[in-house]
Amino acid sequence: MIRIKDNKFVLETLHTTYAFSVLKTGQLEHIYYGNKIDFSENLSEFEVLKIKREFAPGTTISYDEENFSLALEDTCLEISSTGKGDIRSPFVSVVHADGSRTSDFLYESHSVEKGKKERATLPGSYDENGNAETLVVKLKDRSYKTELTLYYVVYEDRDVIARYADLKNTGEEELKVERLLSLQLDMEDSDYEGIYFFGTWAREMQSYRTKLSNGMHVSRSAVGTSSSRANPFFMIARENTDEDMGECFGFNLIYSGNHMEIADANSYGKVRIQSGLNDEGFLFTLKEGEVLEAPEAVMCYSDSGFNLLSARLHEFVRENIVRGEWKKKERPVLLNSWEAAYFKFDENKLCKLAKKGAEAGIELFVMDDGWFGKRNDDTTSLGDWTVNKDKLPHGLDGLCSRINKYGLMFGIWVEPEMVNVKSELYEAHPDWCLENPDTPHSEGRHQRILDLTKKEVREYIIEAMSNVFSSANIEYVKWDMNRIFSDVFSVNADSANTGEIAHRYVLGLYEVMGELTKRFPKILFEGCSSGGNRFDLGILCYFPQIWASDNTDPVCRREIQEGLSYGYPLSTIGAHVSASPNHQTLRKTPMKTRAAVASFGCFGYECNLCDFSKEELDEIKKEIALYKAYRKVMQFGTFYRGGKGPAKVTSPSAVSALSNHSGNGNISEWTVVSKDKDVAVGMVMKKLALPNTQNTHYYPKGLKDEARYMFINKELEYDIRDFGDLVNTVAPIHIKQNSLILDIIAKKVKLPSEKENYTASGKLLTTAGVHLCQDYAGTGYNENVRYAQDFSAKMYIMEEI
Repeated sequence: MIRIKDNKFVLETLHTTYAFSVLKTGQLEHIYYGNKIDFSENLSEFEVLKIKREFAPGTTISYDEENFSLALEDTCLEISSTGKGDIRSPFVSVVHADGSRTSDFLYESHSVEKGKKERATLPGSYDENGNAETLVVKLKDRSYKTELTLYYVVYEDRDVIARYADLKNTGEEELKVERLLSLQLDMEDSDYEGIYFFGTWAREMQSYRTKLSNGMHVSRSAVGTSSSRANPFFMIARENTDEDMGECFGFNLIYSGNHMEIADANSYGKVRIQSGLNDEGFLFTLKEGEVLEAPEAVMCYSDSGFNLLSARLHEFVRENIVRGEWKKKERPVLLNSWEAAYFKFDENKLCKLAKKGAEAGIELFVMDDGWFGKRNDDTTSLGDWTVNKDKLPHGLDGLCSRINKYGLMFGIWVEPEMVNVKSELYEAHPDWCLENPDTPHSEGRHQRILDLTKKEVREYIIEAMSNVFSSANIEYVKWDMNRIFSDVFSVNADSANTGEIAHRYVLGLYEVMGELTKRFPKILFEGCSSGGNRFDLGILCYFPQIWASDNTDPVCRREIQEGLSYGYPLSTIGAHVSASPNHQTLRKTPMKTRAAVASFGCFGYECNLCDFSKEELDEIKKEIALYKAYRKVMQFGTFYRGGKGPAKVTSPSAVSALSNHSGNGNISEWTVVSKDKDVAVGMVMKKLALPNTQNTHYYPKGLKDEARYMFINKELEYDIRDFGDLVNTVAPIHIKQNSLILDIIAKKVKLPSEKENYTASGKLLTTAGVHLCQDYAGTGYNENVRYAQDFSAKMYIMEEI
């Protein structure tokens, strides 16, 4: 709901209030954002909340002689600019035709619109049910012909407010834009901690938590994508906020390119939170009548910890970001060929793999890289999207038909934004790359980036991909992007506009993805960029899920997926079971653990099932069957983390490996609950077994207090070989380790897992928790002891009676 009275503005959601007003000088003063508060009809309570001013602080700049007490440096503002005394990070920075960098945007008018309008150049949130309201506030520069329009979209039932801005040049002379952000939130005190998510390839979404003290903290990407280095999602929270207690705010940006998140704490105890386009290397020219759109940002508040914040953001992403055929459709269990074959495959090899998958319960088979051109390694053929007939003599349609006969859907891998120098496309169009032909080019992964700022390049990609997608019954596409930007230069472009290239590339990408998803609305698209190098809300406006990381080691994936879960729902996270030892870490982990971690997302396999034993395949069948039984809950339920929340660290090495109940600690607890709260699935994962530590306490979350639940574990069987020569303490004869006789016995004799079977109220389970069966601690083992070795994970089912 939006309420306005005498230039006072109140934006209300179910549980939050956002308020600002117009100063008599015309600036927009931020008043409040947080837990919902009551205002009378005439909004007279603003006088209680507004900062009182009589004299300006010492050595500050007064706005003008008539308002000498107003120092913008010490004022909470909705937007800020340069030149008028606010020396903090500006929201907008421009260079006027006369060389001045001073801007003074003052209130001009406002309007309220029902619903949410589409942007001209950028994706954004959407309102399917007509429940949203948009406040439009127009500002004009006091001295120059420039307009800044602010948009506030209130999703009342989601407890989310979206914000964005348009900057328009209304004068005849060119305007140079050095910065235009999307969101600014000035807080009256800086007693907050920032929680950010950093990383690199195979180590995405590592969280760190840092005090927002005097000075500026900037998290940003300058690699051309939203990047694994710094995800655009971040939070701020009070010092003692944990998963279930305390104040916190979440922010995200609907954008897939260079971005930055700023926390600027000043000398007066205030902190400015900002999010938007990264201004490093950014310079955008606006001619008369032209408009620059800033990406949309979203913000959310919780007074009850990170889990509530995540729940609100997850629902918003599911309902107001993800769209199309697969928005609410359960995602199939897939088998991807990459780690099973890499580039070394042919039609028969793929079909054998697919057949094994079908026998295990797989629903979708995906052929990864290596099917086109002369693609036998990563040095050649990107851009040449024609089938390699040596590998696939019957083409895509022939292979697809065989796969479909096994009862499987068929999917394919593409990397449309890239080209190899060794390709027919590059030979024909070297000017289609982001490169300077007069200087040496620094490559990544032996490939170059196609210049999506050029219309002819976008048209080529759209038609090339359309030909591929329509050539067979393709029902899934993995869209990859395997390098970051370098030597950013557009051949034949105006040299004065090089500061626009990175942003215009992203706009071109959105045009391409938008057109292809319109042409092929039934295809399930999954975004990928060397794993999680472009995991953002911009991609999710087109593709309903994104591959979280090329690292499928469950120990690493536990941290990566938990990091993602703070801002992104499980239905958007691609997660696979792979081989052991893992291809990225060489770590050996139990199959049960790999499946447990991957099941908290869009579940699949990425390994050579043809090499698996009957015993392993039987286990995979059980894992898939369990996932299918609870798939709707796993993908679309409400997710809860156990523990205290992101650790207060500045580097991964500072995390204690043995600290319990933290995403970065030794024990992780995850619970996902159905929307009606009738069913819940939990997981407890232990990173390292601690000697002489017998007790594990699991706290489910999100259950109905008054309901009674049956609590059971997923019963398992264990291989006696895992116990080493301890088997000789019970065997009637001595059995040598690694012997044939041990292998024979292991096939016949399995050790049953413990049985957890309790009935209790939801309130008891969530308040007091469950003391699980005793962990193995070196003093004895029987059927009532939990076998919980290094990297072990156990799953628990709770169903209302």
